[in-house]
Amino acid sequence: MDAAKGMLSLNQLNELADSGAVDTVLAVFPDMYGRLMGKRFTVDHFLRSVAKHGTHGCNYLLAADIEMDPTPGYDFASWEKGYGDFHLRPDLKTLRLASWLEHSAIILCDVDNEDGSPIEVSPRQILRRQLQRLAELGFKAKAACELEFYLFKDSYETAQAKHYTNLTPFGDYIEDYHILQGSKAEPILRDLRNKINASGITVESSKGEWGAGQQEVNLLYSEALEQADRAVLYKHAAKEIAFAHDLGLSFMAKYDENAAGSSMHIHLSLWDEEGKAVFPGETNLDDIKCSQTFRHFLAGWLKYATEFATFYAPNINSYKRFQAATFAPTHIVWGIDNRTTAFRIAGHGDSLRIEFRMPGADANPYLCIAAALAAGLRGIKEELKPPSSFVGDAYADKELPLVPKSLREANRLFAQSELAREALGEDVFAHYLHFFKSEQAYFDRAVTTWERARYFERI
Repeated sequence: MDAAKGMLSLNQLNELADSGAVDTVLAVFPDMYGRLMGKRFTVDHFLRSVAKHGTHGCNYLLAADIEMDPTPGYDFASWEKGYGDFHLRPDLKTLRLASWLEHSAIILCDVDNEDGSPIEVSPRQILRRQLQRLAELGFKAKAACELEFYLFKDSYETAQAKHYTNLTPFGDYIEDYHILQGSKAEPILRDLRNKINASGITVESSKGEWGAGQQEVNLLYSEALEQADRAVLYKHAAKEIAFAHDLGLSFMAKYDENAAGSSMHIHLSLWDEEGKAVFPGETNLDDIKCSQTFRHFLAGWLKYATEFATFYAPNINSYKRFQAATFAPTHIVWGIDNRTTAFRIAGHGDSLRIEFRMPGADANPYLCIAAALAAGLRGIKEELKPPSSFVGDAYADKELPLVPKSLREANRLFAQSELAREALGEDVFAHYLHFFKSEQAYFDRAVTTWERARYFERI
């Protein structure tokens, strides 16, 4: 296997196939929600055909809602156009063991048209485009994701039978950094860490989080596309590992109004083509010494954060997480080692980086990082300057700009964004605007448990 534990070459996969260690290969790609879609192949057929020629999938997979309903209104794919195929081209650099599954390997695919050109609305391609724009300035991006989730003693089946109410978290009290409570969940957390780590996804640590039954797993930083790949693979594997333990876990941003939300904090920095840090610097409590590129990038990210809020908070539930005094941000402001702000500056020297605390664990990491790069690049281009760093409790300062309060508000800001149109391209912009508006429309038609409990008898 590759020097990165769990990564495979085709020759190594062939050896594992000959020995019987691998008999199945999953060829997958991320959809608009960041879920993995694709097919399972016998390892022989994958090596004989798919590795070289790829495979096909129905294009409605990038024009459907979370229930897999073909959604009208997309120009990319529709009933009128017959919902044809697109081509899935395996990215051989992503071939790895799926050590959480028996005798399996997994590979991520890029999504192409039949002529070999990339399908621009696919999330992996959206991030690739921003990385290409970054490369034109001589930069590379590195990122790390901290992903939180709730672990439940209920399986997915029992949770569904209970209509996702009265669930039993795997913990009775807030367990932030709590080793004793963490030990109770260690059988599954150890399994999760080790199996993900053995699949070419380096895990730094896991810890209890600020909720009963809430956990966090931190992934080692890497180049940005690789980090997004790792994040979606980790989320997928975590669910399957929970299933194998007859448990359930959720990456919902806010599974209960009385519980802490689950985030996906993204740490981001820029590097030059020779591998030298572009963001080096030092901080103290209220000041930062850093490169001008750092300041311009941060200023752009700040300025355009609300215009890309749909990428960071993509569904109705996402906005329930933004509550004061919950470690989720409510204001668009930056501070040095300040967890009440949306942008927290961390590290020192070459490790100086921006931690973005707005995305929830429900967000698509490809879209999050792409939006961050688009905003930061505009900041570099316009040589924007950030305001002074914020010191104190950002929740209590009513003068600071607010995080959007709802998907409806975020949709409006995205629709008005000149930067989103320019950075994404008109077709991609229109595709995702329709995607987020469709999510709002599905909710607007729904009758919720809250409405029945409030109005059924007493109205």
